[in-house]
Amino acid sequence: MRPYRDIATIAALQVVCFSVLTHYEPQFFLLHLYQTIIYMAILILLFYMEDRWAYMIGMLAPIAWLGMVFATGLLGGATRQVLRLTRGETITNDVSFIAAVSALLSILMIIFCARHWKRKYAGLGKTASTFAISVGVVAIYYGILAVWFWNLIPSQVANG
Repeated sequence: MRPYRDIATIAALQVVCFSVLTHYEPQFFLLHLYQTIIYMAILILLFYMEDRWAYMIGMLAPIAWLGMVFATGLLGGATRQVLRLTRGETITNDVSFIAAVSALLSILMIIFCARHWKRKYAGLGKTASTFAISVGVVAIYYGILAVWFWNLIPSQVANG
């Protein structure tokens, strides 16, 4: 049994979450499709047993995504939907609810990747170089997504 099936499962569930969002927000279909790329990359890295990179990107990508979702206010909406469920009320915004599920998956991804990293790579002298390259990859990836999304908003508002 591979020790990283938990991470692969979470990455696959993130892909499912973003794919479901394409149904609820068809105007952002390509954006949500491209959001799956980093999680597909993690799955591919795990498949090719490049787990060192998968663990580090698996920690950094969700942190970046959570930061972006917090900055846009979507995390607040997600929290409200979860609170509605805890009070026995119905969900009023499916997109915010899926964002809440994705945020939970992101937190689990960070925890599991950190645990695997600590067990396998802590103290081997690979942390700094892996971290630096992975930060660069994640920053470029989310930078492109953020700029693209920022430029996509005015055209979607005008069309919507």
